[in-house]
Amino acid sequence: MRVIGIDPGLRRTGWGIVDVGTSRISHVANGICSSTGEALAERLLSLHRALTAVLRQWRPQAAAVEQTFVNKDAAGTLKLGQARAIALLVPAEAGLEVAEYAPNAVKKVVVGVGHADKQQVARMVAMQLPRAEIAGPDAADALAVALCHAHHARFAGRLNGALERALETGP
Repeated sequence: MRVIGIDPGLRRTGWGIVDVGTSRISHVANGICSSTGEALAERLLSLHRALTAVLRQWRPQAAAVEQTFVNKDAAGTLKLGQARAIALLVPAEAGLEVAEYAPNAVKKVVVGVGHADKQQVARMVAMQLPRAEIAGPDAADALAVALCHAHHARFAGRLNGALERALETGP
């Protein structure tokens, strides 16, 4: 299964793609979609186009997006929410199921603690994907989201397999 993780941002939206096998997770690609234009609508459109191009090129089968945390600046939070809408819309438009993960859940899976800083996340992503040349902090965060989804999907697959086997064999 190929998974794209997306770290939404109005100026820079990070993306990272991993392939999930039965025994390992491997890096495929990562990068940054930078918005262009002055007006909000232009910036959102440029993010939509750039992220759409990424999905067309790499053809992921699943998507995961980091949830937005609310900060003190209401206007900034609202703008980030609009960029996040693009991050949800583009994979949905491509027919993908989109999972969402809280930042603390991503950090807990990747680092082991829910309140890790950006540098700790980047270091752990680099350790888990040693051949990856990471395009920057936003791409590292997106790869962390992809890794989080990969681990959740693997666990869900094992759980579903165990339940199916249990149902076949009966009590």
